[in-house]
Amino acid sequence: MEDDVLIQISNRIKDKRREKNITVQELASRANVSKGLISQIENSRTIPSLIVLIDIIKALEIDLNVFFKDINHADHKPPLIIRRKADYHHFEKEHAEGFHYQRIFTQSIKKSTVDIVILELEPNAHRPQVQTEAFEYKYILSGEVVYQFDEENYTLAEGDSMLFDGRVPHTPKNNGKEKAIMLVIYFFEDQS
Repeated sequence: MEDDVLIQISNRIKDKRREKNITVQELASRANVSKGLISQIENSRTIPSLIVLIDIIKALEIDLNVFFKDINHADHKPPLIIRRKADYHHFEKEHAEGFHYQRIFTQSIKKSTVDIVILELEPNAHRPQVQTEAFEYKYILSGEVVYQFDEENYTLAEGDSMLFDGRVPHTPKNNGKEKAIMLVIYFFEDQS
């Protein structure tokens, strides 16, 4: 997502919170996040993960479609987040030697069903664009994959990853000569 979309989202969260007379602390408690995170999001100083963003919108008691309805992107590209392998955040846990953690995304998985899949994509494999009633996370284990959203293409190499709303029509392509393998995680929202 580009900065203009993030600013629109940040402003909308702040405006809706104020309209409903909810304090920053109340919203943070409802969404199970810190007060500081809400403040940083509202002031466009940080980008929430899609799952955290959904929790905040639900905490505001707003339908997701209504929340995003008028948010416009300058070139109308689909909302997605791509992380390149070089951009992963290295961190250490405990007092362990030889453990190398790389943070890709931080998710809050609440009231969701998680489906974890390995997808092997043969060279020249193809299908029409599809929609999934889930947020989708893709991590490229090997090969190179081109993801198509309408007419836009995004190339992901080994170690790159992407998180997006599966309700946006999409399909992967393997234009290479070798099989591409990816880890796929679907986050299905609990509809109850």
